[in-house]
Amino acid sequence: MKNNIKIIVIKTFMIPIVFLMVSCTFDEVIDPNGPSVDGVLKGASKGQLNELVVGIESTSRNGMATEVMANGTMARELYLFNAEPRYTGDMLGKGGLTLDNNSFYSTGSWNGNYRCIKNVSLLLEAVMNTDAVTETEMNGYLGFAKTMMAEELIQVLKSYGKARLDVSDPDNMGPIVEFDEGLARVRTLLDEGEQHLSNAGNNFVFELSTGFEGFDTPSTFSEFNRALAGVAAVYAGEGDAALTALTNSYFDLAGDLEIGPKHIFGLGGGDQSNPVFRVPSTVDKPNNGDQIIVHNSWIADAENGDTRVAEKTALRPNPTTQDDLSGTHEALLYESDTSPIDFLRNEELILVYAEANILANNLQDAEDALNVIRNSASLPDYTGAQTVAALTAELLKQRRYSLWAENHRLFDLRRYGLSNTLPIDRAGDQVFNVMPIPLPENN
Repeated sequence: MKNNIKIIVIKTFMIPIVFLMVSCTFDEVIDPNGPSVDGVLKGASKGQLNELVVGIESTSRNGMATEVMANGTMARELYLFNAEPRYTGDMLGKGGLTLDNNSFYSTGSWNGNYRCIKNVSLLLEAVMNTDAVTETEMNGYLGFAKTMMAEELIQVLKSYGKARLDVSDPDNMGPIVEFDEGLARVRTLLDEGEQHLSNAGNNFVFELSTGFEGFDTPSTFSEFNRALAGVAAVYAGEGDAALTALTNSYFDLAGDLEIGPKHIFGLGGGDQSNPVFRVPSTVDKPNNGDQIIVHNSWIADAENGDTRVAEKTALRPNPTTQDDLSGTHEALLYESDTSPIDFLRNEELILVYAEANILANNLQDAEDALNVIRNSASLPDYTGAQTVAALTAELLKQRRYSLWAENHRLFDLRRYGLSNTLPIDRAGDQVFNVMPIPLPENN
């Protein structure tokens, strides 16, 4: 499969739609008769629909840096030491500071997620108002779109605790709803998406990037849909439903932990590099200008011999300090600025399976799954009590180390009511466990 960058230029009323994907070549596609949203929403060609698919996958990468850096800082996973003082000020509540609902960190991931959601909304409307595709092909578009919308809404709910579900009409957008209603909509979208995918034939009429290699047909993409359904079910506290969903996903207790769809990145003109990668320090060239510093508690709390510490972080040649905060280690999550970032890999699904079994009171199955994760990190089997409380604590610990700096920790602590266990780094600091809804969205 090739990754061609294609750009469709459309005049729009809400969010500029410039679609970019990783590649070594690119083409520009312009509607010469009037490049506008209406030109796509009514009577779209198959080519235009396919450009919307490219745009959805591309914009699904937007806002990831803010999700990782800002939420990771608030969760005391990391510090971002750079020229922006709000990372070590606002986000840690320094000296009584509060989170600003009109700052880059509160608007960044929201805007990024909703650019993608808006593109999905356009595809959903466009494919229903064209004669260019068969019913089978239409189901492929709809199954892809609803799955991707659900994935983006999950990220919004994790960061903000609320979400706007309907952005189809910019002059009459739907209300911002609370977490439970938002999650219910996510689960409905995923179920609808699965049904569409089951009626979509053997192949999509559109191409996905190599990030979806192995998940690029209706049946294999449906496995991604069911993986997300499993995640959403445990977030809703429904263990049995999660176990059912995982049965039809790519979850594999004995499988490769890295298997799963991925965001891909590139350095071509107009493309996007991996936003979490930082050039590692060396003895001769310590990186002191823009570096992701590991929170000292993550190092101190790790079990002896846990190989995830050395896999994800590196001891700096010298400790570093900024704004009365310090750290001895820096992030080493990605090898380069074009390394992929997981949507949802099997390692997380094994942890979801463990959580689902705890919720369903299948405690031996939960312990067995947690041992798979422990053993993969060169740790011995779990020896604690086989109780819901003890296994939940072990689950959260393994999620903390397996999913470090991937925008999980803050939400995990919030949903289990444990935000008050986070350390205070400086006298006068505070703990925030949810990002404020951006000011423009409250108007």
